[in-house]
Amino acid sequence: MFINADSIRLNGISMGQYLLSAKYEYNKLWGSDTGRNLKGKFSGTLVGVFPKITLTFRKLTKAEMNIIAPILDSGSQSLTYYDPSTNSNETISTYTGDWSYENKQIMTKNNSFDCTFIARERR
Repeated sequence: MFINADSIRLNGISMGQYLLSAKYEYNKLWGSDTGRNLKGKFSGTLVGVFPKITLTFRKLTKAEMNIIAPILDSGSQSLTYYDPSTNSNETISTYTGDWSYENKQIMTKNNSFDCTFIARERR
């Protein structure tokens, strides 16, 4: 197994044909008991690791944007990606950050744009 554009699926649709890049983050969420004492020793409870994946979409045609936009606007998505921790493809429920695109030349394709997908549950 290895990471490639076709290993990323969004609501069952392969994203390889639409993407320029993908950035994978594995953010740790720590409990309220977390911090450093006066001696500088760190302690606390790790709640979990929450994957956050930022996809950079290439310039899309109007027809392609009509496929992608409703997925990005929905309250949740099903995202499949390669997870190096498990050495396998994992499917997670996500929500998205805000997204936008810019069309510098009206009547042509939009520019590339990013959208971030954040895991709803810890890995």
